[in-house]
Amino acid sequence: MKVSRRDLISIGAIGGVAMAAGGCARIANRFAEHHTEPALPDHGVDETSRLVNRLSFGPRPGDLAEISKIGKTAYVEAMLKSDGKEDARLQFLLNRLEVFQMDAYDSQDIPIPEVLRQLQAAAILRATYGRHQLHERMVDFWTNHFNIYGRKGLTANRKANDESNVVRKHALDTFPNMLVASAHSPAMLMYLDNQGNVAGKPNENYAREIMELHTMGVHSGYTQKDVQEVARCFTGWALEKRFLRHRWAFRFDPDLHDTGSKRVLGHTIPAGGDESDGLMVLNILSEHPATAHFISKKLCHYFLGDDGEKWIGRTEETYQKTKGDIPSMIRPILLSKELIDSPPILKRPFDFLVSALRALDADTDGGTAIQEHLFKMGEPLYQWPMPDGYPTRTSAWTGSMLPRWNYAYELAAGKIGGTGIDWNRLQDGMNSEKMFELTHSRRPSRMDGELMSQIDKEFSAGKDGHVGAGFLCLASPSFQWR
Repeated sequence: MKVSRRDLISIGAIGGVAMAAGGCARIANRFAEHHTEPALPDHGVDETSRLVNRLSFGPRPGDLAEISKIGKTAYVEAMLKSDGKEDARLQFLLNRLEVFQMDAYDSQDIPIPEVLRQLQAAAILRATYGRHQLHERMVDFWTNHFNIYGRKGLTANRKANDESNVVRKHALDTFPNMLVASAHSPAMLMYLDNQGNVAGKPNENYAREIMELHTMGVHSGYTQKDVQEVARCFTGWALEKRFLRHRWAFRFDPDLHDTGSKRVLGHTIPAGGDESDGLMVLNILSEHPATAHFISKKLCHYFLGDDGEKWIGRTEETYQKTKGDIPSMIRPILLSKELIDSPPILKRPFDFLVSALRALDADTDGGTAIQEHLFKMGEPLYQWPMPDGYPTRTSAWTGSMLPRWNYAYELAAGKIGGTGIDWNRLQDGMNSEKMFELTHSRRPSRMDGELMSQIDKEFSAGKDGHVGAGFLCLASPSFQWR
């Protein structure tokens, strides 16, 4: 059974009592009694809200009015151009995370759980406070595409470098540049065992995944023989271990490389090669039509959900014409009518967590307390063990909404350590209509009038009412979608 807005309002009514008693579980359990899946929004889309929710991690107070003034095209173009500059608050918070200030080799004395905590904190902080929200969206996309499991060996210690020099550096660059950077990433090479890929005893793990998951996609025409030949091309792509050298950096070791001739996807790679063998493979893969199709399909579904199929062909053409220029591929999608008209896309836990912080203009350190909610919702960052990345299909994330309701309540009630909401600041000029606008990417229906009335009532009740108003909005079915 799906919760109705009337159910939601009645839950909000009893919420005042439960919240006053600190009864987070009572509210969340009441939600769980009524539905296990988030109901689809049932009313017309607000174009500006939809645009902002697809290009960013959601609006902050004042964003929608400002974007409406400059217009859709100007907003999209501004988002496609990232100067890399961030505000002082974000930079200060990031500078406190030592894994980004240290060399990967020197960071090995930091326990893996602490490394992962800092990596996740950085991701939450950047998505919440980052000025270049489309860039942050694309970082999320490519981090999942080039997934690296942080709990394998000391991979986590190398991930900060990968995050900076692969994903963030090339998120709005070209796909071939990103592919080359990823292939030289010590974190990726260690995760997929290429440090053990040597002449005479090739390890096929990286070769298989670069074709199946990073470029061409499964069932795209490559064979097991191609996997074997690609593995031979990447022999000797390893990590620096020599004394007085940059330890753990990428190193091509000619002594471990198979110098024989190879044949990959119909292309002959002559004998006597070196690191260039692997570079030739990367070029073959990035120019292959199957790669253009595979990457285009993922990008279209990321921004358009189930309607993404309609845009794959033209995005594929743009890939081939521009040699994989990412801004050129996504610009037409972002400006399309389909972006506004496409079905809602369910927010994955990371998206939900950050969009709630932004909607309520929350302050956070991105630390352990809020990360625990991300874990309970099922998406601890950098901890998906398989190389395919966290699932993107809706059915993978609708099994239980209870952790979301717990997070919504604890955020609104100020019960998450290191995270808080200044309700006095937020309430200034705030009413039910503005709150609804921040937390819903659609126009209000007649039924929503009751919800907004309840929000106004909660706001006027003082501090406890603020908690109720915030919870009502974040736990509402519509806020689960973008």
